[in-house]
Amino acid sequence: MAEGSELVLFDLRTVHDNFDRALIQDDDVDIKMYLAAYNELYKFFQLMGSVFSFVSSDLKQKIDILAELISKDEENFVTIKSMIQHETENNLLQKADYTNGSRTLLRLHRGLDFISEFLRQLGELSDGDKTSACCQDAYNKTLAKHHPWIIRKGAVVAMYAMPTRELLFKKVCGDNVQRNLDILPKMLQVTADVFKRTDKLYEINNLHALP
Repeated sequence: MAEGSELVLFDLRTVHDNFDRALIQDDDVDIKMYLAAYNELYKFFQLMGSVFSFVSSDLKQKIDILAELISKDEENFVTIKSMIQHETENNLLQKADYTNGSRTLLRLHRGLDFISEFLRQLGELSDGDKTSACCQDAYNKTLAKHHPWIIRKGAVVAMYAMPTRELLFKKVCGDNVQRNLDILPKMLQVTADVFKRTDKLYEINNLHALP
């Protein structure tokens, strides 16, 4: 590992801490902290390379859109609840020339379902196990249902080239593999809490079917 490469490595502790801070009140999620955690997850896909290009470029675009919305209107984009309320009350969800935050975050929400399921299954593998099967399984259980056939086919084919768990973690974590494996269970729990809260907010506002 070249000197200085620690700066770009993936750190599950960063994901855990930011998602933990994102859980505010009893039923809401802070968007800035959500995006901070997601930026670290995006790093994971970047480090994996072209095999995840089908999802990484889309995630980055959605993160940037939400960051811009926050910078322009921080008051209404503090939490997921306040964002949904603002965009619903001002009829922004159907506005043709407006890229709304609720739809954008829904795409990240769906991506998080895939990421957390993939990481959960990785945690159950042995070092010598190939990661392609669990990645395909996680994808088919989550993101695949939101993708057209051509993307699904390309994604599953690309996953055949994935390495063993040991090589995957070394690639994205460098010398910090064990530290990341140690925090993985706690990270998955707090990520599940964030996912459930977000899912509930979209459910009670009937927004899961946003086009």
